[in-house]
Amino acid sequence: MKRLLALALVTLLTTGCGSMSALNPASWFGGGDTVEPPAELVDLSNLIRVRTLWSKNIGSGSDNQRVKLAPTLSDNRIYVAEHDGGVQAIEMFDGKSVWSVDVDMEISGGAGSGDGLVLVGSSDAELLALSQETGEELWRARVSSEVLSVPVAENGVAVVQTIDGKLFGFDTVTGEQIWIFDRTVPVLSLHGSSSPVISGSIVIAGFASGKLAAVDLLSGDVLWEVGVTAPSGRSELERMVDIDGDPLLVEGAVFVGTYQGELAGVTENAGIVMWRRKLSSYSGLGGDWRQLYVSDAEDSLWAMDPDNGSAIWKNDTLRGRKLSTPALVGDYVVVGDYEGYLHWFDSNDGEMLARVQAGSDAITARPLVEDGVLYVYGEGGRLTALTVEEPEDF
Repeated sequence: MKRLLALALVTLLTTGCGSMSALNPASWFGGGDTVEPPAELVDLSNLIRVRTLWSKNIGSGSDNQRVKLAPTLSDNRIYVAEHDGGVQAIEMFDGKSVWSVDVDMEISGGAGSGDGLVLVGSSDAELLALSQETGEELWRARVSSEVLSVPVAENGVAVVQTIDGKLFGFDTVTGEQIWIFDRTVPVLSLHGSSSPVISGSIVIAGFASGKLAAVDLLSGDVLWEVGVTAPSGRSELERMVDIDGDPLLVEGAVFVGTYQGELAGVTENAGIVMWRRKLSSYSGLGGDWRQLYVSDAEDSLWAMDPDNGSAIWKNDTLRGRKLSTPALVGDYVVVGDYEGYLHWFDSNDGEMLARVQAGSDAITARPLVEDGVLYVYGEGGRLTALTVEEPEDF
């Protein structure tokens, strides 16, 4: 722990941080309480055949700025943003570009979508809405601080979360602010932000304080709020319990992890904690009603029972490789790593079945899955579509 504290203090001193730090455990080997070199990849004879359907260089990607640029998929198109201001719509079937625009802003959060909009947030505290159909700019709105989350829209309201702990609702037609929900940010927090999730008339969001909240989509009124985990320790560094990964909604339940805290399952309608278990994570969860999948802060991959949080299996062969949020593709769990590799596991027992490289840059954005196809966006700007060939297709 002392080595982690020393590294964090160096980060604070060299970045000139004020009350809010630019701490990011993903920049440290292992991301946990000790600093270890990443696991070396051993030779692997692929037991399944992973085929690349198409691969396309979008542009500069995140440009090594540690921003949350994740693609979104809607109406058979993938919408993707670059840090230097490029936004594109790509056909999901063949990777062909539908439209491409330069929005003249440093994009730090997005792309999100909904209600016919493509949404991106900026480092300069702006939310921008484009037409999904043409890429035409429809409106811009000011927010309180940098946007490191992925905005989302539904039922006439666009929602975005800012790094200073605020959640905004905007009219999707006019761009006028409808409501604001505000929560205090701790003295120190990770350099990142959980992204809000809309479920019907409810917005669910996680905060740097380790709290999870549900607000009414139309009014912003709080419906429930619960502490996923409680800070512990004597220093501010030890008491960091950020929710940095996005909440996962599965059939009336919300699953969320915290850094240096706990993983929890919470009822969507009332915010009642069903279970908690000690596990530090900042990359988010994947899965369904059968099993949850999560990469912990040291990059071990876990499968857990969504009913009670008990561990089903654990694979620690990729420790320190800065794993992405896990994605479930049929019977396989897939994670990306800091060298652009995608690792495919058997969802039943955690056996590693295949490894392919989708580029040389880190994969940190949540992979997308649609109709058995995996879409991954590397930090260098490469977007790739892959699928598993069944044995009869070999």
